[in-house]
Parts: sequence; C-alpha cells; structure tokens
Amino acid sequence: MKYVLALAVLISLSFAATAQDAELVAPTPPGPFIKFSEMSHDFGDIEQGEKVAYTFEFTNTGDAPVVITNVLTTCGCTASSWPREPIAPGGSSKIDVTFNSTGKIGHQNKVITVMSNATNNPERVKIVTNILPKSES
Repeated sequence: MKYVLALAVLISLSFAATAQDAELVAPTPPGPFIKFSEMSHDFGDIEQGEKVAYTFEFTNTGDAPVVITNVLTTCGCTASSWPREPIAPGGSSKIDVTFNSTGKIGHQNKVITVMSNATNNPERVKIVTNILPKSES
C-alpha cells in the first residue's frame, strides 16, 4: 500500500512540474510579434557632453508582418531611427538609438517606446548610463 501511495505522489508531482513548464513557455499569440535580443543597454560611465549610440536588434517572431509606426523617446537628448518598411515573419531589423549627454549629470535611464501593429504593442527598451562631470584637461 505504501508503494502505491508513493507512486501516486510521484505521478502527481510529475504532472504538476509539466504544467508549470508549460506556463513558463507561453506560445506567441497570432499576428506580428516583436522580440528584442536585448531589452536594455548600459553604457556605464561616460563623460558629460559625450554622444553614445546603440543598436537594438529585433526579430518578428509572429506570423504576420510587423509595421513600426513610431518610436518615442523620453527626452530630446535621445534620438532614434527605425525601419519604415514592414518586417516579414521571421525577419529581423534594428532600431538605432543615440543619446547626447550634454547638460546631463548622474544616473540616466531613458526609455524608448516602440509603437507598432504587433500583438505586444507597445514594446519598450531602455538605455542606462552614468554621466560624470567633464574632466578638466
């Protein structure tokens, strides 16, 4: 009887673990879907007045073309460029972001909001940096 009970407990635990794994890997919903390779980039310490740039790469993991309609930044110190043409399912592209640290000091966290027809609209990525005072040379 103990063996039957122990076997029943093991089977129950096995089903529970399988159900949890299924919850962790949610399927992509139908339609276009933007998946960024990185959601954040840290420039580390930079000197006040420096301009830094980063390219966020993404893939359309959905089953319809992604069309980016706008990319919004949190301030005029951050600029971006993005693809204007549709990105086919399985296709990849990039969003280039430039940050100008002139007039800024200390920790900066800038959010870039990507507006599109994707099912995960809007999607957000961010850049982070710490701006040090300009050195006296």
